[in-house]
Amino acid sequence: MRTEHESGFRPGNRLSVESSPYLLQHAGNPVNWYAWGDEAFDRARSENKPIFLSIGYSTCHWCHVMEQESFESQDVADILNELFVAIKVDREERPDIDAHYMTACQLITGRGGWPLTIIMTPERRPFFAATYIPRESRSGMMGLLELLPRIGELWQHNRDLISQSTEQIMAALHSSVPSPGGREGDELTTATLERAVHFFKNNYDKRYGGFGEAPKFPSPHQLIFLLRMWARSRDEHLIHAVRKTLEAMRQGGIFDHLGYGFHRYATDQYWLVPHFEKMLYDQALLSLAYSECYQATRDEYYARVVQEIMTYILRDMTDRTGGFYSAEDADSEGIEGKFYTWSFAELEQYLTEEEFALTREIYSLEPEGNFRDERTGQKSGLNIFHEALPRTELADRLGLSETSLENRLEQIRQKLFTIRQRRVHPFKDDKVLTDWNGMMIAALSRAAQVFENDLYLAAAVKATHFVETALTDSRGRLWHRFRQGSASISGFLDDYAYYVWGLLELYEASFELSYLERACTLAGIMIELFEDKQQGGFNLVSTEAEQMLTRSKELYDGAIPSGNAVAFSDCVRLAHMTGQPEFKRVATTMIRVFTKTINRIPNAYTHYLTAAEAALNPSHEIVVLGHRDDRQTRDMIKAIRQCYLPNKTVLLIDPAEERVRLDTVAPYTRSYQASDHPVTVYICSNQTCQLPLTRIEDVLEQLKKLNPHFNQRD
Repeated sequence: MRTEHESGFRPGNRLSVESSPYLLQHAGNPVNWYAWGDEAFDRARSENKPIFLSIGYSTCHWCHVMEQESFESQDVADILNELFVAIKVDREERPDIDAHYMTACQLITGRGGWPLTIIMTPERRPFFAATYIPRESRSGMMGLLELLPRIGELWQHNRDLISQSTEQIMAALHSSVPSPGGREGDELTTATLERAVHFFKNNYDKRYGGFGEAPKFPSPHQLIFLLRMWARSRDEHLIHAVRKTLEAMRQGGIFDHLGYGFHRYATDQYWLVPHFEKMLYDQALLSLAYSECYQATRDEYYARVVQEIMTYILRDMTDRTGGFYSAEDADSEGIEGKFYTWSFAELEQYLTEEEFALTREIYSLEPEGNFRDERTGQKSGLNIFHEALPRTELADRLGLSETSLENRLEQIRQKLFTIRQRRVHPFKDDKVLTDWNGMMIAALSRAAQVFENDLYLAAAVKATHFVETALTDSRGRLWHRFRQGSASISGFLDDYAYYVWGLLELYEASFELSYLERACTLAGIMIELFEDKQQGGFNLVSTEAEQMLTRSKELYDGAIPSGNAVAFSDCVRLAHMTGQPEFKRVATTMIRVFTKTINRIPNAYTHYLTAAEAALNPSHEIVVLGHRDDRQTRDMIKAIRQCYLPNKTVLLIDPAEERVRLDTVAPYTRSYQASDHPVTVYICSNQTCQLPLTRIEDVLEQLKKLNPHFNQRD
């Protein structure tokens, strides 16, 4: 892969002055690319040309393929430069543009993906859409060399047909915005949640884990939803499906067994062959799923996976100033997966005979390779590390203790990891995005609570400081992207929603009141800037930012939960923690605003349903009064954290500290007074509290009465 510093870079391409790694990858193309902006649209209008819009991201494999085949081709560039005004957009920097035109692509073609190709009028109205397009026509797919002149001819001689097409597409775009169902009484119910559960039970792959067939995506928000539903219903099918899926992913090739972290998704049913890019958001959301499964089951296996994910993040994806990088590419040296795969000859060269035999057995390696090339169907000669069996079964099969097997594999892992570090690394997208950093702060903070890990807490605190100093403007509002010393692009809904999530988790990990105060402030700004006051719900773009032709209101859970789902969850949680009427109002509104849309396919909105489950069922507010540094207070908080009660929130009142600030944030706590004991606990349901408790045993017993399905550590 090229970067802006490698051969082929030609100064003068307009993208050379951009900071997006994706745009800079195209700075040396012969295509006369523009970044999104008035300059491009003004030229299109003045020269009466259609716009060729190409949307992708820096670690997108098929984006690289299309660049190498077409955008580096002088023949394609000549046609584009003559007949079109060409615009490049980084979807990770401009999710608003991507969401708008991805919806258009799905309406026109019935599918979506990246690279996304849109051809539109200078007024930004689309009339053609596709994803990857080859340079030359093949296999029934028209190539760019044939397609572009045809569209140019159509533009010149049949503008009426184009106008009819744009009118139809625009009408469909307007009608595609999730429709509100905001009548009183017309709200989500537990029946909707049960329909989603029924879908996952019917589509669960009992043999390999996950849901459906190939390709298989991690979708940790679905697993967290099922964990929450298991905690409520105690349906053992649900916990089994979650555990099997989490274990299958960790054993599979989708997990990097040498360097840790998860790849994007599996191209097969077996979790063996991944799409090799690594995304920050996958690491964050999967860490949350494994942490929650550990809480629910007390199985140390899941704790180890969280530790592995965090090792990768803190080693490879953390900037020295505290922010987290966005992604690592699937490709290196122009070949997908080259960095991660091994031939037999390489392994025999680097490992002892005993090490090689053990590695071959454990990771199911084969002389001709253990997977087939996706294009040719032939064995590749390369191997992807994956474990065909759980470690306990492997140890029994080899006649080793589990500890002995673990020690031997760790020695092999360290040796091969060191050797692999000398290879050409995949490209790393080092931009820092506020929303994805909010996810990672949430994941680190949750892991800090569950595993009592100060290293994770320190990383979350440092990342939060980075967001507050580098990604926050003078008014206290958020920027979306930071790179090379500067922040830009006004924050989107997702930036506010995910960062508030991170702050709420960080408050409960540290009990530093400033994080809860900041979460309340930002949630208030989010409501002010993004809430649709007439229809309900939240728009992706603020009232102060550039507007697309239609207002995008994201609801569907893709690779990550939608901004509306996370904003809903934030407001439910803040309503429980603070009792503030504005958060209660929003949470109540969100229960019903998208009912009509969600009821059509509830399994497509699992994070939203997770928030609805928390809103529909009793909440548990736990107020602890005690000196934060006293052992008795720490022991009490530790015991509370080890209970799997998904809808609980914990507040700390330290008698030695000023109470006015907490009383302002959560007024219902004003009357709580400490007893003569070192620590006093009030357990409340929907902000109605029981008598104060002072012993850990009594606290745990009371929590068990509130939810008989909760788990506590022995």
